[in-house]
Amino acid sequence: MSKTPAFTCTGCGARHRKWAGRCDACGAWNSIIEEAPLSSGPGAPGPRGRSIALSDLATAEAPPPRAASGIAELDRVLGGGLVDASAILVGGDPGIGKSTLLLQAAASFARSGLDCLYISGEEAAAQVRMRAQRLGLAQAPVRLGAETSLRDILTTLDAERPRLAVIDSIQTMWLDTIEAAPGSVAQVRAAAHELVSFAKKRGVAVILVGHVTKEGQIAGPRVVEHMVDTVLYFEGERGHQFRILRAVKNRFGPSGEIGVFEMTGAGLAEVSNPSALFLSSRDAPAPGSAVFAGIEGSRPVLTEIQALVAPSPLGTPRRTVVGLDSGRLSTILAVLEARVGIPFTGLDVFLNVAGGLRVTEPAADLAVAAALLSAREDVALPTDMVLFGEISLSGALRPAAQTENRLKEAAKLGFTQAALPAGSRHGADAGMALRELADLAAFTGDMFGAG
Repeated sequence: MSKTPAFTCTGCGARHRKWAGRCDACGAWNSIIEEAPLSSGPGAPGPRGRSIALSDLATAEAPPPRAASGIAELDRVLGGGLVDASAILVGGDPGIGKSTLLLQAAASFARSGLDCLYISGEEAAAQVRMRAQRLGLAQAPVRLGAETSLRDILTTLDAERPRLAVIDSIQTMWLDTIEAAPGSVAQVRAAAHELVSFAKKRGVAVILVGHVTKEGQIAGPRVVEHMVDTVLYFEGERGHQFRILRAVKNRFGPSGEIGVFEMTGAGLAEVSNPSALFLSSRDAPAPGSAVFAGIEGSRPVLTEIQALVAPSPLGTPRRTVVGLDSGRLSTILAVLEARVGIPFTGLDVFLNVAGGLRVTEPAADLAVAAALLSAREDVALPTDMVLFGEISLSGALRPAAQTENRLKEAAKLGFTQAALPAGSRHGADAGMALRELADLAAFTGDMFGAG
């Protein structure tokens, strides 16, 4: 029985039952092409495939060998080091430092004994060499190439057989068998598939650089993120010197892990104790400042949350947020007004996470509420206090995970007291004075005499 032909739009990836001159999904003209059927399997024109070997879940497998780069923050995010035949996708805003990070990583891997190739599709080889000289990497044993033809790149990789290949970037690669422009959905998907397949077959670790959209997602089809083993995002604000390398997917290690770097004149430098750097000088109490004891991946990180509340001259007060979800701020303001009776009507609210870190953990709710109340009442919180806990819509405080690790990190940095939800399983309190609170009203009454 013949297989029904499939047609796909090279612009958006939408599938169609038959060919048409215009794609109904994205409106592009002459972008629909026919996909070739599978060469094996039911309904295929060729012979049937072979049976695969099956095993049970109890089969013992040795952990994959890893190669450490010598950059501790990078190795932490990778799960302990680079795994052979793995495919890694690194995304980030333009100019955030992706190429700098990967050039430093390639040089570090090469100095540790790995054969590394760096293929640039965005810059000429001379430009990459100039960057290497600025970073002090000119003598690193990294082999460099500048090419965008995927066929030539794969031929070179097959002949050289390096342990690591860096492709900068996947959006500049083009495959001559695809009738679409470089950077289109079809080209990105096909190029990623070819590179990932090559990595698995030849045992070469491949790192792909991906551009991001204005929403912060890696440009191109999401299927690319499913193809690779690890997806890393390089984050940071251009006005801050700190950069965060975050693992959002990792088949060889924990997801959510972060590595912290500082952008300097000599490139990216590791930050071994990010909590100390994300906290500003706290010698004098300041209204609107609260310290949140958070968890990023497996590491506790203390950050300062700053708030400013001022009368608004506008009919609609402003709500400006940097480093936090604006929807979460609106929820906390609504809970403060409805459950505690503290209104913010007619007041401008500005909220910021110091240091350029982006906080997504719900346990930051209590610290955000504390900073808002401190700014509104013009009352400073104790400088030796940390806060964490999730606020429900009823105003109750919910315990956060890894309470003991949060308290230990705070005690290590000199904090002596903590406000946290009642019922938190904290084990050892690290010698800190704990204020365990049932709801937000109890917190405001304890700290500000309100509620």
